[in-house]
Amino acid sequence: MTRTVRFHEIGGPEVMRLEDVDPGRPGPGEVLLRVEAIGINRAEALFRGGHYIEPVKELPARLGAEAAGVIEAAGPQVAGFAAGQAVSVVPAFSANDYGVYAERAIVPAAALVHRPADVDAISGAAVWMPYVTAYGALVEVGGLRAGDTVVINAAAGSVGLAAIHTALRVGAVPIAVTRTGDKRRRLTEEGAAEVIASDEQDVTGRVLELTAGRGAEYVFDAVAGPGVTDLARAVAPGGTHFLYGALSGLPTPYPGFDLGMPALNLRTYTMMETTRDPRRLARAVAFVTAGLRAGAFRPIVDRVFPLEEIVAAHRHMESGTRFGKIVVTTG
Repeated sequence: MTRTVRFHEIGGPEVMRLEDVDPGRPGPGEVLLRVEAIGINRAEALFRGGHYIEPVKELPARLGAEAAGVIEAAGPQVAGFAAGQAVSVVPAFSANDYGVYAERAIVPAAALVHRPADVDAISGAAVWMPYVTAYGALVEVGGLRAGDTVVINAAAGSVGLAAIHTALRVGAVPIAVTRTGDKRRRLTEEGAAEVIASDEQDVTGRVLELTAGRGAEYVFDAVAGPGVTDLARAVAPGGTHFLYGALSGLPTPYPGFDLGMPALNLRTYTMMETTRDPRRLARAVAFVTAGLRAGAFRPIVDRVFPLEEIVAAHRHMESGTRFGKIVVTTG
């Protein structure tokens, strides 16, 4: 038996319970992982609350798609991974099939990345989801290049910060958007060329001003909702507006644009596009690994909670005050 977080009803953070559950044995293509650290993501809160892109199919349900640990056992048909190896888990599977909020968990080997000896568990649980998400949308799909401008909202979150670093890595210009000016200094320190406080400034107007009226080649939008219409007006002709989150919690108006607006591509994106394609994932791992070795990329951890405080960890995530990644440890 192993301590495992499950929820028996849809709801807020308080529905999560820490229970003793048999993790089972790994089947074909699976491993049994001794979990050391867990990356906490907004998708898990949406799934637990019944607002995710896929519904909860069965209760009680598990949570978690990002972790770092050590393989305890490998099932049949697992190649390239063996017991005793340190690995990270990247989100590459349905929340209805696996969950890593536990001391030990079964995970598919296809979701594993080897963890270098100099990367500790907390870092290993904090780095892959943010950077693979940013790389997958902006570089793999979008083709971000040197000199391009990218507007990044929810910039103080782990993916937003990774997007800033990713833009800098390829020579692009990151413009960070955050609700208030409280995080301006820290975002500037992380490399943002400009920080726009959306509650205090006209985001579209400021982006157009900063780009001499042209607009940004990319918008990396974690918020969506009604603000999409205004933010789309900040996209340069032929540019791309990526929708990869729904932090606003409100419907996104589409179609809802006026004729005469600059031609733009409005595209949804999920990390699964990258992590479920072996070739794309391999390119992402190579890109992120090179960035880590060069010192251009690093995990930015906001707070670390013990597994016993998983409810508090989710409440902190939903408070909107974090800067970077929330990590939960099991020991």
